[in-house]
Amino acid sequence: MKQKTKSIKLGLLQHACSAKPAENLAKALALCEEAAKKGAQIICTQELFRSQYFCQAEKHEYFKLAEPIPGPTCQAFQKLAKKHKVVIVASLFEKRASGLYHNTAVIIDADGSLKGIYRKMHIPDDPLFYEKFYFTPGDTGFKAWDTRYGKIGVCVCWDQWYPEAARLTALQGAEILFYPTAIGWHPSEKSEHGENQHTAWETIQRSHAVANGCFVASINRVGIEKPEGGDGLEFWGQSFVAGTSGQILAKASKDKEEILIVPIDLDLVDITRTHWPFLRDRRIDAYGDLTKRYID
Repeated sequence: MKQKTKSIKLGLLQHACSAKPAENLAKALALCEEAAKKGAQIICTQELFRSQYFCQAEKHEYFKLAEPIPGPTCQAFQKLAKKHKVVIVASLFEKRASGLYHNTAVIIDADGSLKGIYRKMHIPDDPLFYEKFYFTPGDTGFKAWDTRYGKIGVCVCWDQWYPEAARLTALQGAEILFYPTAIGWHPSEKSEHGENQHTAWETIQRSHAVANGCFVASINRVGIEKPEGGDGLEFWGQSFVAGTSGQILAKASKDKEEILIVPIDLDLVDITRTHWPFLRDRRIDAYGDLTKRYID
């Protein structure tokens, strides 16, 4: 493996999705290629970019959107990664076997090789987010991968609310945590709860950067999607990268398609962890109860 470059550029792909999977794939590939031409070395898609967010309803017909890994979409990104010598994280609807489906991210190294996969561990079930109908909880555990441009960890959307997931990924040496995401407002709730919902989402992820002394990149979609009619969901965009002290380094808009190119210095991970030695001072002898559902 080539010597890592400590000063690198991240590319976050924020865009709207149509009802046509082929159209969405073509858009994501084009944005990925554009990001590479702008100097991005690690590029990440938003969650389930090949379709509109179908989990707004429980319908068996949506299982037809799934594909194997490796499969056509994975292979298209592998080809692009090899062509531009970039690392790519892409979020896919995986058909593992008949009746067994996952919400999965593929990690592709800069030589086009499939470095690994991460299957979403935490699966939500809320109004218009009926993911338990579609996705089996992940069995890969939390992982980090040593890529050409740095050691990265990947979790997916609902995982981003859990400090345990970020910690276990960081403990494997991850310098950057990527969170492909599909999150937005119920339009009827936005005026009352919208600001607090978004602030909570951003704050919890910034806290992962602080607690683990690493970079965090969260990639969300934009637009209003109504695959089942009604009010649908208004995705709030605002993809961002947080630095090793939780500071916002760059953030996209609420409603525009953007390629966010963000330079970072991976040397800051070592510097931050040395000056804020949270990993040193952890009391691992006292944390056994974390494996319990609740302490009565």
